Amino acid sequence: MALSTADLLNVVKGVAPGCTATEHHGDLTLQVGKGELLDALAELRDNPSTRFDQLLDITAIDWAKPGDRYEVVYFLYSIANATHVRLKVAVREDALHVPTAVGVYESANWYERETYDMYGILFDGHPDLRRFFMPEDFMDEDGTPLYPLRKDFPLMGIPGSLPLPPKE
Repeated sequence: MALSTADLLNVVKGVAPGCTATEHHGDLTLQVGKGELLDALAELRDNPSTRFDQLLDITAIDWAKPGDRYEVVYFLYSIANATHVRLKVAVREDALHVPTAVGVYESANWYERETYDMYGILFDGHPDLRRFFMPEDFMDEDGTPLYPLRKDFPLMGIPGSLPLPPKE
């Protein structure tokens, strides 16, 4: 039995009163604050009416705008209810910290490492937060770490790091 938007919103609002819902083409997204994130994830997992037992992925979105430049997105699935939901948390560029979800979903370990490596978002309390794909010393000339999926990453890559194809 698929869960309705109202059902999910009521469950999450019990632990995250600031939660808002958006539905687009039948896909539900719940937006919560950083301080409500872990409670919302645990409630969606543990509540007998929702039982979101799988964390499918974590990623981020770089909106390249002032203020809440990034969003961290959690993709959840309930086998019992055959229902997907996304949970989003806004992240300011000057405060790139989100609490780790490893204590709620063990699979968050790898997904958070990948999100850190590609976007530079720090997951506070993560047991082993380090680069996933890129080398630990992936930095520009002045020692600033580089994150390839940020909108400000050079489109042609890092000058001199790889040869470009010849112009024809």
